[in-house]
Amino acid sequence: MSFTATNPATEEVISEFPGHTPEQVDQALESAAKGFQRWKRVPIAERAQLMLRAAELLESEIPVVAHLMTSEMGKTFAAAKGEASKCALNMRYYAEHAESILAPESIKTSAVRSGVRYDPIGAILAIMPWNFPLWQVIRMAAPTLMAGNVVVLKHASNVPGCAKYIEDLFARAGFGEGASTTLFVGHSQIASIIADRRIAAVTLTGSEAAGRSVASLAGQHLKKVVLELGGSDPFIVASSANLDVTVPLAVTARVQNNGQACIASKRFIVVADRAEEFKERFAAAMSEVPMGDPMDEGTVLGPVVSRAQLDELTQQVASSLAAGAIALTGGAPVEGKGFYYPATVLTNVPADSRAGCEELFGPVAVVHVVDDLQAAIELANDTPWGLGGSIHATDQGEIDAAIAGLDVGMVFANSIVVSMPELPFGGTKESGVGRELSVYGVREFTNIKSFYVV
Repeated sequence: MSFTATNPATEEVISEFPGHTPEQVDQALESAAKGFQRWKRVPIAERAQLMLRAAELLESEIPVVAHLMTSEMGKTFAAAKGEASKCALNMRYYAEHAESILAPESIKTSAVRSGVRYDPIGAILAIMPWNFPLWQVIRMAAPTLMAGNVVVLKHASNVPGCAKYIEDLFARAGFGEGASTTLFVGHSQIASIIADRRIAAVTLTGSEAAGRSVASLAGQHLKKVVLELGGSDPFIVASSANLDVTVPLAVTARVQNNGQACIASKRFIVVADRAEEFKERFAAAMSEVPMGDPMDEGTVLGPVVSRAQLDELTQQVASSLAAGAIALTGGAPVEGKGFYYPATVLTNVPADSRAGCEELFGPVAVVHVVDDLQAAIELANDTPWGLGGSIHATDQGEIDAAIAGLDVGMVFANSIVVSMPELPFGGTKESGVGRELSVYGVREFTNIKSFYVV
């Protein structure tokens, strides 16, 4: 088995990596196990210095790694540079804050001394997707490594160059053998890797089906999992929304990363008294989104990741149009080379159509009109997912009602949903379990150990 990267803009094969044999996998896991025994004893201040070194290296190579991301999965070069910069900032954040987050805590009891410690647990298997090929890994790896664990990465098969870059980055920064290991393995090999005694826990970002499979496998071996799965995030436009601000945000929320983000807004739920103006302005703005070569600095919307993804999105939209949905703009793929689908706005979407009940992983927005804010919140919650959501309003009462009422892991007001090291990232319902980032993300893969001294 080999791992091939195909440029989504040109359909050209740009690199190919051989898969690891069972013997190579065993060697890698043994290296990770030995690396953990060494790494967990490295003082956290020294870990921080190494993390800062990795951040410096990444910052010096942003154009190179951005070009790699754009070539392998099609995000715009501008977005790729932003992703790399964000990774470096994330590394710096945990280098600065991990020691205080992980410091033992005193708890008053009848003992002379008592409290809790946060100790590392071992090698963490990270099964990561292609859509943010650097950020998805670094946002997990930086806090995990700072906690004293080591990382074994099984990245998406279509971004092998990014996977290798991450392994090499930590090696060049001086983390030492076994701290960050990349496995080029297929899905059929994951079960045995999860079962291996040298793997302590698993984290996955991907589909609900993949999450169920990994959670089941980990459960059989009583290993902890953190899952960040799908989403169909609501973007609620309330009566008090300032559309001069809201419409540009709506466009960004839907076309960011070429529409391929779990936290991208996908359902635009608009109260009736603002619906006609919003739909008109939103469709006009979406129709003007610059689409083209992702290496061009002026491009906002590049190709979707693959022919299979383009075909899936095309079928979802075509089926929904046949069921009665209306395309206010877009609605069909672009002919020619590359996996391009234009920014699209659908309305009058039947609830049981594919666009009405499935996650659309591409630049397609679905607009729903409801009577009032309460109806908007109820519709937003009428989904199996609960990752993030946003409310757009100038009235604080409307904002507070949405924050309290939305069944999601993250609510943003007058902003698109984003991830940042200061706040926990994750969802509820079928969008996953556990949290990444913030204090909670650092402690997810630690042994919360009580101590009591008399």
